[in-house]
Amino acid sequence: MDFFKYIHAVGTGKKGNRDLSFDESKDMMTQVLNQSVHSEQIAAFLLGWRLKPETVEEFRGALSACDAYITQKEVVNSLELGYPFDGKAKNPYIFPLVAKILQESKLNLVIIGDEKQPAKGGITTKEICTEIELTPNTHYFDRANFFKEMHQLTEIRNRLGLRTGFNTIEKLPHVARSEYAITGIFHKPYLKKYIEIFSDRYKSFALIQGNEGTPELFSKGRLWIFQEKELQEFIIDPEYYGIHYKKSWETISLEDSLDQIKNPSDEYMKLAKLNAAIYLFVTGNATSINEAYEKLNG
Repeated sequence: MDFFKYIHAVGTGKKGNRDLSFDESKDMMTQVLNQSVHSEQIAAFLLGWRLKPETVEEFRGALSACDAYITQKEVVNSLELGYPFDGKAKNPYIFPLVAKILQESKLNLVIIGDEKQPAKGGITTKEICTEIELTPNTHYFDRANFFKEMHQLTEIRNRLGLRTGFNTIEKLPHVARSEYAITGIFHKPYLKKYIEIFSDRYKSFALIQGNEGTPELFSKGRLWIFQEKELQEFIIDPEYYGIHYKKSWETISLEDSLDQIKNPSDEYMKLAKLNAAIYLFVTGNATSINEAYEKLNG
């Protein structure tokens, strides 16, 4: 279809806008990934799409188009971690420590990264994964290698400078064919949307009120696990486990983030163990978070 019709569908205002069908969204995304339309048209669509706003059916259609371009490499017994591509701005990443703790369990962690995308301006997983020595059970996938078409849209997205629908669909590309996945959400209303978009791709799909939208728990929050068409909710409080880590409210540098990973405090290591216990529970390697946490401290 002529791409202008897609711009018209999302960019004519409340009365004139309409939702795209699954097939239309898939075609739209294919044209965008091929960059067979001008960058100005891509930016115009993304802005209108965000303001309309996007529907689950549109997200699913766009995700289907992405699947055709992604080069998969299976990692067995793996948990895919869905990080935002705009990074973390105020706190260090914890997944390198979690991976070390999980080595004996043989659970593999899948991390995806790329150049920084709009709009937070934080430290990216790519910056972390290229600056430290990863454990054998940490599998880093650089999008420039497995999904170059999305990677090549970075300049257009940064010129636009806003969050778009891409920030949602890019978090879980299923590149490692993982049976399990976990991603972070800010607000509970997004719970249903994420489940409808992603859950049928995994044996078990989890969402957590993680730090800065990541799948990393730093303070009291909720965990949801969707499995076999059933949703379970759990409240997790680090203080219950005797953890008193204080989140940062100041912008953190890459150097500070790396230093806290390489020289973690006792409280930060306890927090890493709690996150490891959550991942063991999500993947069915423990019957409860309490059981997993006790085992890791045994």
